[in-house]
Amino acid sequence: MAIQGPFRVSFGDVFPHGAFVKGGVEPVRDFDRSSRDNFVQARDRETGELVWQVEVIDADPAAKGSVKVKLVAPVRPVLPEAPAGFPFVPVEFDGLTVTPYVNSQNNRLAYSLKAAGIRAPGAGAGKGRPAAAGKDAA
Repeated sequence: MAIQGPFRVSFGDVFPHGAFVKGGVEPVRDFDRSSRDNFVQARDRETGELVWQVEVIDADPAAKGSVKVKLVAPVRPVLPEAPAGFPFVPVEFDGLTVTPYVNSQNNRLAYSLKAAGIRAPGAGAGKGRPAAAGKDAA
C-alpha cells in the first residue's frame, strides 16, 4: 500500500472554523518507560524530540467535545496570547499530520493529530512564535 503512517493535512482541512486551546501545554507520558513514581516524557519516534499536547476546542458548531493535538518540540511550546477577557487561545497548527487508527475500546475509526508548531491565527508559517520559542523551556 502506498499510504503508510501519518499523512500531512492543512490546518483548514481539519479545523475549517478555527481552533482554540483550552488550558496549557502538557508533556505526554511515555507509558512504556514511566513508572508510578517516575514520569518519563514521550519522544517522537521519527525525530527523537519531546512530545507535548494541548486540548483543543474545534470551533465547528457541529463538533462534539475536544481533541488532543500532540506537538513535537525540543522545549515546551509557548502559546500565543489569549484575547483580553477570553478564556481560550485561538491557534493554528503548522506541519499538521493525521494518523488514523482503530479505537480498541469501541472498534471505531479514530484519528491522532500531531503538529510541528503552534501559532496565532493569521501569523503565517514561520512568522508567529515558533513552537520551541519562549522562556517556558522544560
